[in-house]
Amino acid sequence: MKSQISSSGDGRFLFGCRVAVAVATALLLGGCSLWSGPAKPKPAELGPVVPVIGVRQAWTAKIGEIDRLPLDVHVNGNVVTLASGAGSIAAIDARTGGDIWRTTVGEPLSAGVGSDGKWTAVVTQSNNLVVYTGGREIWRKPLSAQAYTAPLVAGNRIFVLAADRSLSAYDAANGIRLWNQQRPGEPLVLRQQGLLTTAGDTLIAGMSGRMVGFNPDNGTVRWEAPLASPRGTNDVERLVELLGRVSRDGDSICARAYLATVGCVNTARGVVTWTHSANGTQGINGDGSLLFGTESNGTVIAWNRIDGAQVWAIDKLRYRKLTAPLLLGRSVVVGDDSGFVHLLSREDGASLNRLMTDSSGVAATPVAAGDTLVIVSRNGGIYGFRPE
Repeated sequence: MKSQISSSGDGRFLFGCRVAVAVATALLLGGCSLWSGPAKPKPAELGPVVPVIGVRQAWTAKIGEIDRLPLDVHVNGNVVTLASGAGSIAAIDARTGGDIWRTTVGEPLSAGVGSDGKWTAVVTQSNNLVVYTGGREIWRKPLSAQAYTAPLVAGNRIFVLAADRSLSAYDAANGIRLWNQQRPGEPLVLRQQGLLTTAGDTLIAGMSGRMVGFNPDNGTVRWEAPLASPRGTNDVERLVELLGRVSRDGDSICARAYLATVGCVNTARGVVTWTHSANGTQGINGDGSLLFGTESNGTVIAWNRIDGAQVWAIDKLRYRKLTAPLLLGRSVVVGDDSGFVHLLSREDGASLNRLMTDSSGVAATPVAAGDTLVIVSRNGGIYGFRPE
């Protein structure tokens, strides 16, 4: 997988690596490099696993190759909405694996999918925001810049975080732009899902290394909370982003800053609770007591949510490219680039089971819809697993 550098449309440049990788001494290492470097270390053999939790494959479906799309799989009840890189979109019943609706945008996508169950939104590579209801396109609007973060659909509005660090709100019914907030930031961005979510009546977005709370009605800033600061002597080394897939518990949102930190913010007061250094390139997940993350070298770590103290770390998946984790009951679920899905104990990281999709690798963070664990592969295979 090669990295790309392209113009954002406003004279700045975008770092076009789909999956973020480690930055060290100005080299981009791992699955996305600017030039040749040392060979990637080979992961250790996994060996047999004795299932502690029984899981069966309930169904399979297909969406089409994910390609380089930074896919965000969206769940509303028992409905899973997702897309392919070429522009197919499907809402699937997680109970059966059957289509509720399916359509095509007609061009490749750069970001998706955002949905609240009524409205579904994606962004095309030609910078169009396209919105559907029930599989029927109702409007599309041009954006001023590329977007790699799936639109957020909430309160009958569509919120878009673009690569020029602008944040915009649109009326979901008719596409009228309600407001636009332009923010300064570092000149490079990741071609990866960024932080865009809500907490109470506040819209929250990642702007470089800062978590920023906005008034969703007019885009004014309510607070800013820094989780990481740019470092280094050039734009690549100074790249810092807050990643999608966060853990929310009440007024607390915990997030990862790319290759820098993990930390939590009190969104009622807009203040940082704690931060700790961490070297990961994917988001985090957790509950009111523990947070879980995967480091860039394949180590899986659990932190105490209250103060960020490390609870455990396991390296048996070292040198495997891992997804962000999903906390599902007693299991921490992560996918890897060989197509395996690992179920680890939330208590100590011990193996509980291992599932297989296909050899193309897991393309997106695992999600749970009802009693079904849903996994999407890079070839576009969709797999529904259930406990036995």
